[in-house]
Amino acid sequence: MSDPVWTEDTSAAFRDLAHYAVPERELQVETILSLIPQPDGAALAMDICCGAGGLTAAMLERIPTLRVLALDGSQSMLETTRTAAGRDAERLDAALIDIADTAWRTPPEPLHAVVSSLAIHHLDGPGKQRLFADIHAALKPGGVFVMADLVEPVTAAGRRIAGDAWDAETRRRALDTDGTLGGYERFVAEDWNYYRLPGPDPLDKPSSVTDLLDWLRGTGFQGVDLHWMKAGHVIMSGVRG
Repeated sequence: MSDPVWTEDTSAAFRDLAHYAVPERELQVETILSLIPQPDGAALAMDICCGAGGLTAAMLERIPTLRVLALDGSQSMLETTRTAAGRDAERLDAALIDIADTAWRTPPEPLHAVVSSLAIHHLDGPGKQRLFADIHAALKPGGVFVMADLVEPVTAAGRRIAGDAWDAETRRRALDTDGTLGGYERFVAEDWNYYRLPGPDPLDKPSSVTDLLDWLRGTGFQGVDLHWMKAGHVIMSGVRG
């Protein structure tokens, strides 16, 4: 996907394609949830760029004492998130942000958890490092940061393998879901596979796995770990000591 900016049309396309294009989407959500400890009483979490709200809704359902601050750069995504939260929406606050801005990074209270899925790769390297530092500062001691995102392979072979795997996974999910290749064909037609693009993309700026892990450790996170990886997508986490 190579739009120069993220628009409401891009949000609509993502909502239509996400079920097909996000590798092992259900397993990703379960993995993220498994990394968030049950709080002792009421607690606040933040979902950075909540998208259509699936992860936010899952957190609210799984942890009854949790309130979630859901942030996104798209008004329609925030509306979809409120709908996804259903009866748990009373424990949801949603706000419009620019992920590169810093004004939203000081929450009203220390955070129990921060999660983000398929968003942080829109920042360049220095932007990611600043965000990691701000997240670390916003967490309470013992608070966890879990990031699911796109990464940049180090070699041409790695990029080819990631692209092939993403195509194959999207094709499989389309067939499993609909019995047709319609979802996969749209994924291809809209150039959604970052690893197939012929040159730099103005919107997507993924970093390597090693850089991300090093930056998290350098920010002060403890127990930094890589939990899942497929088709150029990863889940990693760290804890504020």
